[in-house]
Amino acid sequence: MSRTIRVPETGTRAPLGVDTTKASIARVYDYSLGGKDNYDVDRAAFEQVLAVAPRQRDVSRMNRDWLYRVVRYLAGQAGIDQFLDVGAGLPAVVNTHEVAQLGNRAARVVYVDNDPLCAAHGRAILAQNAFTHIVCGDLLEEGTLLQNREVLGYLEPDRPVGLIVCGLLHHLDDEFDPAGVIREYIERLPRGSYVAISHFWDPAEEDPAGHELAVRLQRVFVEGGLGSGRYRTREQIRAYFCGLELLEPGLVPLDDWWPFGPAVHTRPPEALMLGGLGYKPNSPLSLR
Repeated sequence: MSRTIRVPETGTRAPLGVDTTKASIARVYDYSLGGKDNYDVDRAAFEQVLAVAPRQRDVSRMNRDWLYRVVRYLAGQAGIDQFLDVGAGLPAVVNTHEVAQLGNRAARVVYVDNDPLCAAHGRAILAQNAFTHIVCGDLLEEGTLLQNREVLGYLEPDRPVGLIVCGLLHHLDDEFDPAGVIREYIERLPRGSYVAISHFWDPAEEDPAGHELAVRLQRVFVEGGLGSGRYRTREQIRAYFCGLELLEPGLVPLDDWWPFGPAVHTRPPEALMLGGLGYKPNSPLSLR
């Protein structure tokens, strides 16, 4: 199975570089986390979201904290020492390689993003880290990024990999078949690998009020300045883990995934994201 990169009509997936006339997914996310690498168009796009969901910044932070916990588990208990972080965005206060290398200084991390600005910033920051690299590439590359020559120059493709797809798949429209995209990655990953995914969530009948908010938020993301941001059901997101063993506690709201301790604050209504970690077993799962 191979894929050719296609850019949707919104244009939001096209590499934008330093184009300040269009909002960038990476720069909007940077702004949501309080970063400085963004422009007026990015801030305006996120302000539209805040008008509907005033605590959406908290959701971005939850997503980041979830990523830290996942990487800490993978680099520690799971013994993973090479990571592929796709759609990494702009460098934040703490990044995947910093968490992974706390327990293993030789852990290798390859970041990938299709925005050249992210690659430029990343290379400047990572210049002194011999075990961390950034590649300008795309999740939808033909043959997957696991066949990308630059990526393969840093990772050993026959050894387990921690594949991180954090907050990215909801920026793929249905026409790109995000479940099919991830299925191809899973097929190509060596056994013993892990796949971590977080995604905007439409709770549907689980939470009618949450469903209504998800519909409104999707409209703002898709029809607003960003042009993408799909809220999908639990069943749709669960399909991304086909062929994997989903680790406990399963596919859950981000701050329910191995929290540090009891909740110290009330979860905001806009916390409509699920996260999960799947393991590719040493023998194929029986799929019925």
